[in-house]
Amino acid sequence: MSIADTLARLATLHPASMDLSLDRLVRLLAALGNPQDRLPSTIHIAGTNGKGSSAAFLKAMCEAAGEKVHVYTSPHLVRFNERIVLAGAEAADSPLLDALHRVEAANAGQPLTFFEATTAAAFLLFSETPADRLILEVGLGGRLDATNVITNPAVTLITPVSYDHQAYLGDTLEKIASEKAGIIKPGVPCVVGPQADESLMAIERAAFRTGAVITLFDRDYRAFVEHDRLVYEEENLLWDLPLPGLVGSHQTANAAGAIAVARQIGLSEEAVRDGLVNARWPARMQRLGSGPLGDIAREAGAELWLDGGHNPAAGEVLAQVMGELEAREERPLVLICGFSAGRDATAFLKPFAGLAGLVITVSGFAAREGAMSAQEAAEAARRAGHFAQTSAGLVEALHDACHIIERPRVVICGSLYLAGAALSLGGEPPLVTPG
Repeated sequence: MSIADTLARLATLHPASMDLSLDRLVRLLAALGNPQDRLPSTIHIAGTNGKGSSAAFLKAMCEAAGEKVHVYTSPHLVRFNERIVLAGAEAADSPLLDALHRVEAANAGQPLTFFEATTAAAFLLFSETPADRLILEVGLGGRLDATNVITNPAVTLITPVSYDHQAYLGDTLEKIASEKAGIIKPGVPCVVGPQADESLMAIERAAFRTGAVITLFDRDYRAFVEHDRLVYEEENLLWDLPLPGLVGSHQTANAAGAIAVARQIGLSEEAVRDGLVNARWPARMQRLGSGPLGDIAREAGAELWLDGGHNPAAGEVLAQVMGELEAREERPLVLICGFSAGRDATAFLKPFAGLAGLVITVSGFAAREGAMSAQEAAEAARRAGHFAQTSAGLVEALHDACHIIERPRVVICGSLYLAGAALSLGGEPPLVTPG
């Protein structure tokens, strides 16, 4: 039985892919011997944007300090195994499949969402593989997310909160932030990234209720770029550091939050320095210079980037990064976009008005909710003020971009599923799962 077959079977245990609750998972974990109580020292991360980048920085910093590190993130781009890193290496098929089968047996056919099942499998693997640290990313929200069964993390981190998953988390920033602040635990320090006033009030209320001390960006710690260096400051501390290995000025705040967490867990300046430079996070402003798409771009003298951002806040950040690249080297910008069905493509693309000369939309990639048609995405781009056209797929879209515009800067964006399709082009297609 393959991993894909087992995951498909687990997906049938609950009629809804999302049903935020902890009761089902608590029951299952008890049947498995409560592996969540045998995890290494844990950093728990919630937020809307920047969770993955923050996890990547922290993994690199902890490894630079000589630690063996587990990481749990979602979703994956190509292989499900990407979600579970065991002591620094992606989970191999055999132990992952064994853990999934043990979860299935212990659950005995009772209702269970896909994410609950896979989180239980991850906790089994994390509890049985020696490591010094676990970096645990929330799947959705925080308060009722499956990862929130842990009771005593070493530190929590809340990255910037913005609008996303309103149907599950609420229709205001305050409500969304309240859900994400549910990971704050009594007496456990919480590092908080840059927040809108509404979000910050909700987070501060949660900290007051639990008695947790928060370390707040721009009050207790800050970071800025000066003379091509990253300067990190606290009241009685100043570190002169190299620029982050992840591209874009928005990574300054992500790196700052990771450094503040690293300070909480006692990492050295040297470990932080090395981790900043060596952090890697696929499909987050990733330069593509090889593979089928990279080859096309190189032969045409084009610059090709890949980014999986898909909500309006991510669109604003990506547009800012494109503006920064344009300031360094002028090139005409082309966006190759695809979106999951139901996404607000117009809001995502509005920040690029006046910056992108052409938007080429594609569909046909596999996505959990289904892909928005290229025609619908092109109409959304026109509403955002762009000249837009459709293309049959990524290869065709890139050929079109390089034919229409000389030596363009091309960004593939709009969906993590589209990013996965770009990374897997020419090989096995990405495994799409319901959670």
